[in-house]
Amino acid sequence: MSATFTLAAELRTDTGKGASRRLRYANRVPAIIYGLDQEPSMLTFKHDDIMHACEDEAFFSHILNIEYDGKSEQVIIKDMQRHPAKMQIMHADFQRIDATHALHVNVPLHFINEEECVGVKGGGLIAHLMSELEISCLPANLPEYIEVDMENLDVGESIHLKDIKLPEGASSVLLIQGGDQDQAIASIHMPRGEKLDEEGEDDEAATTEETPAE
Repeated sequence: MSATFTLAAELRTDTGKGASRRLRYANRVPAIIYGLDQEPSMLTFKHDDIMHACEDEAFFSHILNIEYDGKSEQVIIKDMQRHPAKMQIMHADFQRIDATHALHVNVPLHFINEEECVGVKGGGLIAHLMSELEISCLPANLPEYIEVDMENLDVGESIHLKDIKLPEGASSVLLIQGGDQDQAIASIHMPRGEKLDEEGEDDEAATTEETPAE
């Protein structure tokens, strides 16, 4: 975890839709910190500070330092509400963390060696079926991302959860649940047009064979 994120916040006492609307009008983001059996802290951030942090993918899978009221708390982001039409963050939820308790965090998947992929060299296309993976781990073991190596995947094949190597101390939440949860992460398929062309050629050949000679 190379990146470090520290955000300055202020305590807020006004709550409700009206108060939140006034904060947003003042270019601030209402937020809340909860967890560890402590009272929630109602906060507000400068909108530009959070927006700038969101430009880095690692912001969503890192331990964050929130400084307010003369103290600092370590948290992870659990939810962020955005305006459906504007480049505006409406609200943010943060969860306190404890070094001795495992986290459930969505971590980005980075697909590597796609240009060297066996199936791609054979004319296939890659389909990304998942873009992130929920893992369980202690805060110290939280990775910035998880690599998925595509090099040896051929046409018609898929990579599943059980096939990827997770960092030490991390587990897939889906696989922990058991049952039929070994979902596909990525697959290789031939372009649809090529399939149609092949079928068309086969049909044409069959028609030629069936047509009697004059």
